[in-house]
Amino acid sequence: MNLIAEMLAEFLGTMVLVLFGNGVVAMVLLFGHHVPGEVVNGGFTNITLAWGLGVTMGIYVAGKITGAHLNPAVTVTLAAFRGFPWSKVLPYSIAQIAGAFAAAAVVFWNYHPAFMAADPGLDHTAGVFTTFPAFPELMSAGLLDQTIGTALLLLMIFAITDERNQPPLNLQPLMVGLVVVVIGMSFGGMHGYAINPARDFGPRLFTVVAGFKNNGLSDGKLVFWVPIVGPLLGGLIGGLVYDAGIRRFLPQAKT
Repeated sequence: MNLIAEMLAEFLGTMVLVLFGNGVVAMVLLFGHHVPGEVVNGGFTNITLAWGLGVTMGIYVAGKITGAHLNPAVTVTLAAFRGFPWSKVLPYSIAQIAGAFAAAAVVFWNYHPAFMAADPGLDHTAGVFTTFPAFPELMSAGLLDQTIGTALLLLMIFAITDERNQPPLNLQPLMVGLVVVVIGMSFGGMHGYAINPARDFGPRLFTVVAGFKNNGLSDGKLVFWVPIVGPLLGGLIGGLVYDAGIRRFLPQAKT
């Protein structure tokens, strides 16, 4: 497969993923008015469901060309455990980050009037696009959260896509999307469950370019590294756990 075609597929697949993901957060945060005893627009439930469905849709876009990594943590883990060429890790990661950046730009363009109404100074809504720690004074908590969440993600991706395991091939995109839903519902609070360096860093770069003041990169807070290091480490842990704990005991595939 031509590398340019593969990078384009990763770009578009990640863009679709983040369009739905950033889009739903914009819907909830910019239009979700809180009233006593009620939260409209679904709140966090809507966010987790849409992110998971966004992953599924992104997989459908890129799946036949690249297998739909859509995430540098997936790409690195596949290189470490499944023979994916290390020479393609950086190009894939760049395409994924670029796709996420483009998606954030489109979401901001679409919701610009709502941003101007809710945050004309662009000083407190960067969380529509990127993640931040729930406890800024305890950065290790967010790092642990990102590591655990991405370890679960790669453990489940390896289980779902293993030809010697289950489920059937046509269910894989949906099942991976549901994994993202359940990770968000279970491990979504400490650092926004990025579990994907591209999904976080691409939009964060956009917030810097667009002039958001609370971006975690150029505002002096430097929280950007947590959803990069945590997912990369967690992905490797998840891959190792699956291969050491499950795959080596499975029957060999028929030839």
